[in-house]
Amino acid sequence: MKAVKGNREYLIDESQKKGYQDAGFDIYDDTGSQIAYGRGKTVPYGDYISMKKENEGLKEKVSDLEGRLEVMKEESREKSKEKAAENKGTGKKAGE
Repeated sequence: MKAVKGNREYLIDESQKKGYQDAGFDIYDDTGSQIAYGRGKTVPYGDYISMKKENEGLKEKVSDLEGRLEVMKEESREKSKEKAAENKGTGKKAGE
């Protein structure tokens, strides 16, 4: 297991994991996958605000697209009903 912070890397064992994590080191397993984040990390306020605005914009887009999807589903249902009614009158099955 490795503890990494900046350009410092230490090989550690399970008993040392919490101490290094409390000191702000990220913990990686032997395959290089991150298994724990160091404590006390912060995000710059400007980055936080820009990500918050981006998140709000994306939520609006998702709502808009969900609304469009519902409209399209309803139109599709209506067309299917119309085709079924037409086919019923001619004695044909759907798709013929």
